[in-house]
Amino acid sequence: MPKWNLLGGLSKDSGASPAMLTHSCTVPPPSPALPDIGNAFAPWHLLQNYNSECEATINNQVAFELHASYIYMSMASYFNRGDVALKHFSLFFLRQSYKEREHVEYLLRMQNPGASNPRLWNMPRPEEENWENGLRVLECALQLAKRVHQSLLSLHQLATKRQGRVCNFLECDYLHEQVVFIQELGDHITNLRKLGAPEDSLTESLFDKLTLGDSKN
Repeated sequence: MPKWNLLGGLSKDSGASPAMLTHSCTVPPPSPALPDIGNAFAPWHLLQNYNSECEATINNQVAFELHASYIYMSMASYFNRGDVALKHFSLFFLRQSYKEREHVEYLLRMQNPGASNPRLWNMPRPEEENWENGLRVLECALQLAKRVHQSLLSLHQLATKRQGRVCNFLECDYLHEQVVFIQELGDHITNLRKLGAPEDSLTESLFDKLTLGDSKN
């Protein structure tokens, strides 16, 4: 599996052919704004030393992260269904849902404490809820993770010029976590396909128990 650099790309020594990079590992362009959440937070009072453009971008990132958390929660619920019963798949996405919310809380704390409280709007439903199988869920999660990563890169680019504290947080913590998660999802997808998913009905059960069940993450 090709390796990701922290700030958006693939390592030169990944060993992947050009075809592989084009097919599976290129970060997709920024997706269109999600319905109902582009302005999910009411404008905050602008203070003298806080950049309004950076503030608005962080607010939009917060909305995107909340939506991502909602989707990961939906994925976790799918695996916890009685007719699916893949416990460790469920825990895997439940942990990611919690991580997204933790990032939201940190971003909100990073905003100027003198600003007014944000007004949350209703989150749109996940675009897909009948996930079909574990491989399909992982593929959807990978695309979502790449979209979040691309959004973070845009925030990082702006913060580099306007807000050093935000930039430092993204470089030291957040971007690294997102790159690791993307790599992990890609590895899981590759291994499941090698084992014959989704055609082999036992593959996901074995993967759930032997791979995700033994994982420390």
